Amino acid sequence: MSEATVVDRGTAASGSSLALRRNLALAMLFLVGTINFVDRQLLSVLVEPIRAEMQFSDTQFGLLTGLAFALFYAAMGVPVAMIADRWNRVKLIGIACVVWSGFTAACGMVSNFWQLALMRFGVGAGEAGGTAPSLSVIADLYPSAQRPLAIGLFTLNGPFGVFVGAAFGAWAAANIGWRNAFLVIGVVGVIVAPLLIWLVREPARGAMDAHKPADEALPFAQSLAMFVRRPSLRMVMIGSGLAAFVSYGMLNWIPAFLMRTQGMPLDAMATWFAPAAGITFGIGILGGGWLVSHAAKRSPRAYGSIPALATAVLIPTFAAALLVDTWQVSLALMLIPMAACTAYVAPALALVQNLTPPRSRATAAAVLMLMFNIVGLGLGPLFIGVVSDALKPGHGDESLRWALMTILPFAIAAGLAQFAMTRHLEKDFAE
Repeated sequence: MSEATVVDRGTAASGSSLALRRNLALAMLFLVGTINFVDRQLLSVLVEPIRAEMQFSDTQFGLLTGLAFALFYAAMGVPVAMIADRWNRVKLIGIACVVWSGFTAACGMVSNFWQLALMRFGVGAGEAGGTAPSLSVIADLYPSAQRPLAIGLFTLNGPFGVFVGAAFGAWAAANIGWRNAFLVIGVVGVIVAPLLIWLVREPARGAMDAHKPADEALPFAQSLAMFVRRPSLRMVMIGSGLAAFVSYGMLNWIPAFLMRTQGMPLDAMATWFAPAAGITFGIGILGGGWLVSHAAKRSPRAYGSIPALATAVLIPTFAAALLVDTWQVSLALMLIPMAACTAYVAPALALVQNLTPPRSRATAAAVLMLMFNIVGLGLGPLFIGVVSDALKPGHGDESLRWALMTILPFAIAAGLAQFAMTRHLEKDFAE
């Protein structure tokens, strides 16, 4: 056997081992991220039986699913991400999974609104250790050209978590009760966390960057300054914050709209909405990442133009879905905007990973996610809840229809910001 043949076989074996390690890491991070999103979605699906028992308003529900969770998620996000840029990220993600899963289980033991809010604070604080460190790990497993698609695959945990949360939540409400639903999902998370730490190896920082060695971790002020100094990062924060305002508002309130305003039965929620939401959100996230991975080979402007196009499609189709009279037609029309509303996620996250140094990527992702979570998750659902309560005296159950309609101007603003970003991308990538 020639020396060249031995070398070729060794290289192939090395490549196969790397691919296996990448795929295993991505699969485990996806699983942990799915549990993260199931925990979030569960409350949205179970809102009507919980509300019947605890008697709280739409504004309070907006606080529970939005601001109460997002404030603690955001408050912990940056310091946890700074730890991730300095310590073992895989262990950190596993510890965080145990924390948020414990608080999820505790949601099944509460007896009033304030106790539930306190448990959601804990869930939010724990989940701050999930996404940003995971993105940093993925960036060290894949080269820059493959990151939009890899991050798109990872962020499929969102729609898959929505599907599992909606299907399981609806089934649990009818069969084991909403309290046991929280307990079951909490236990699952506590079991999966040690498996992640055991199976996934911490990757070397900067290993997949052709021209950037692993550098020293940056102070938070310098990481934040990158978003001020680089126009592309500045605009992706603005556009993503507005897009998240729209998408989280839709995600949290569409189930209640279909059940309360359109008369959709709870069993139909599990049969029809859960798979529809999971598939469409998945198409949006994976499609956005896949399209940008391919189009960005010709021009980095794709990081802005493709999300802007998706937003332009969302606006008229979501308005049409809100204006029809039956839940069947409404859900059918919702398929397009539910896919379009998540197309910005993978491109935005990948852009930040590609424009920041290796040892500041978790912190940079956390900075972007401040916008996702404060403006999007924190204020989007709350805004709709406040408007719905304000309109309820005059419109009754129809108030939620018109409250959802009020997020369309924010979608227009998001699309304009995403399109404006395209002017700066080529220069920022060249630098």
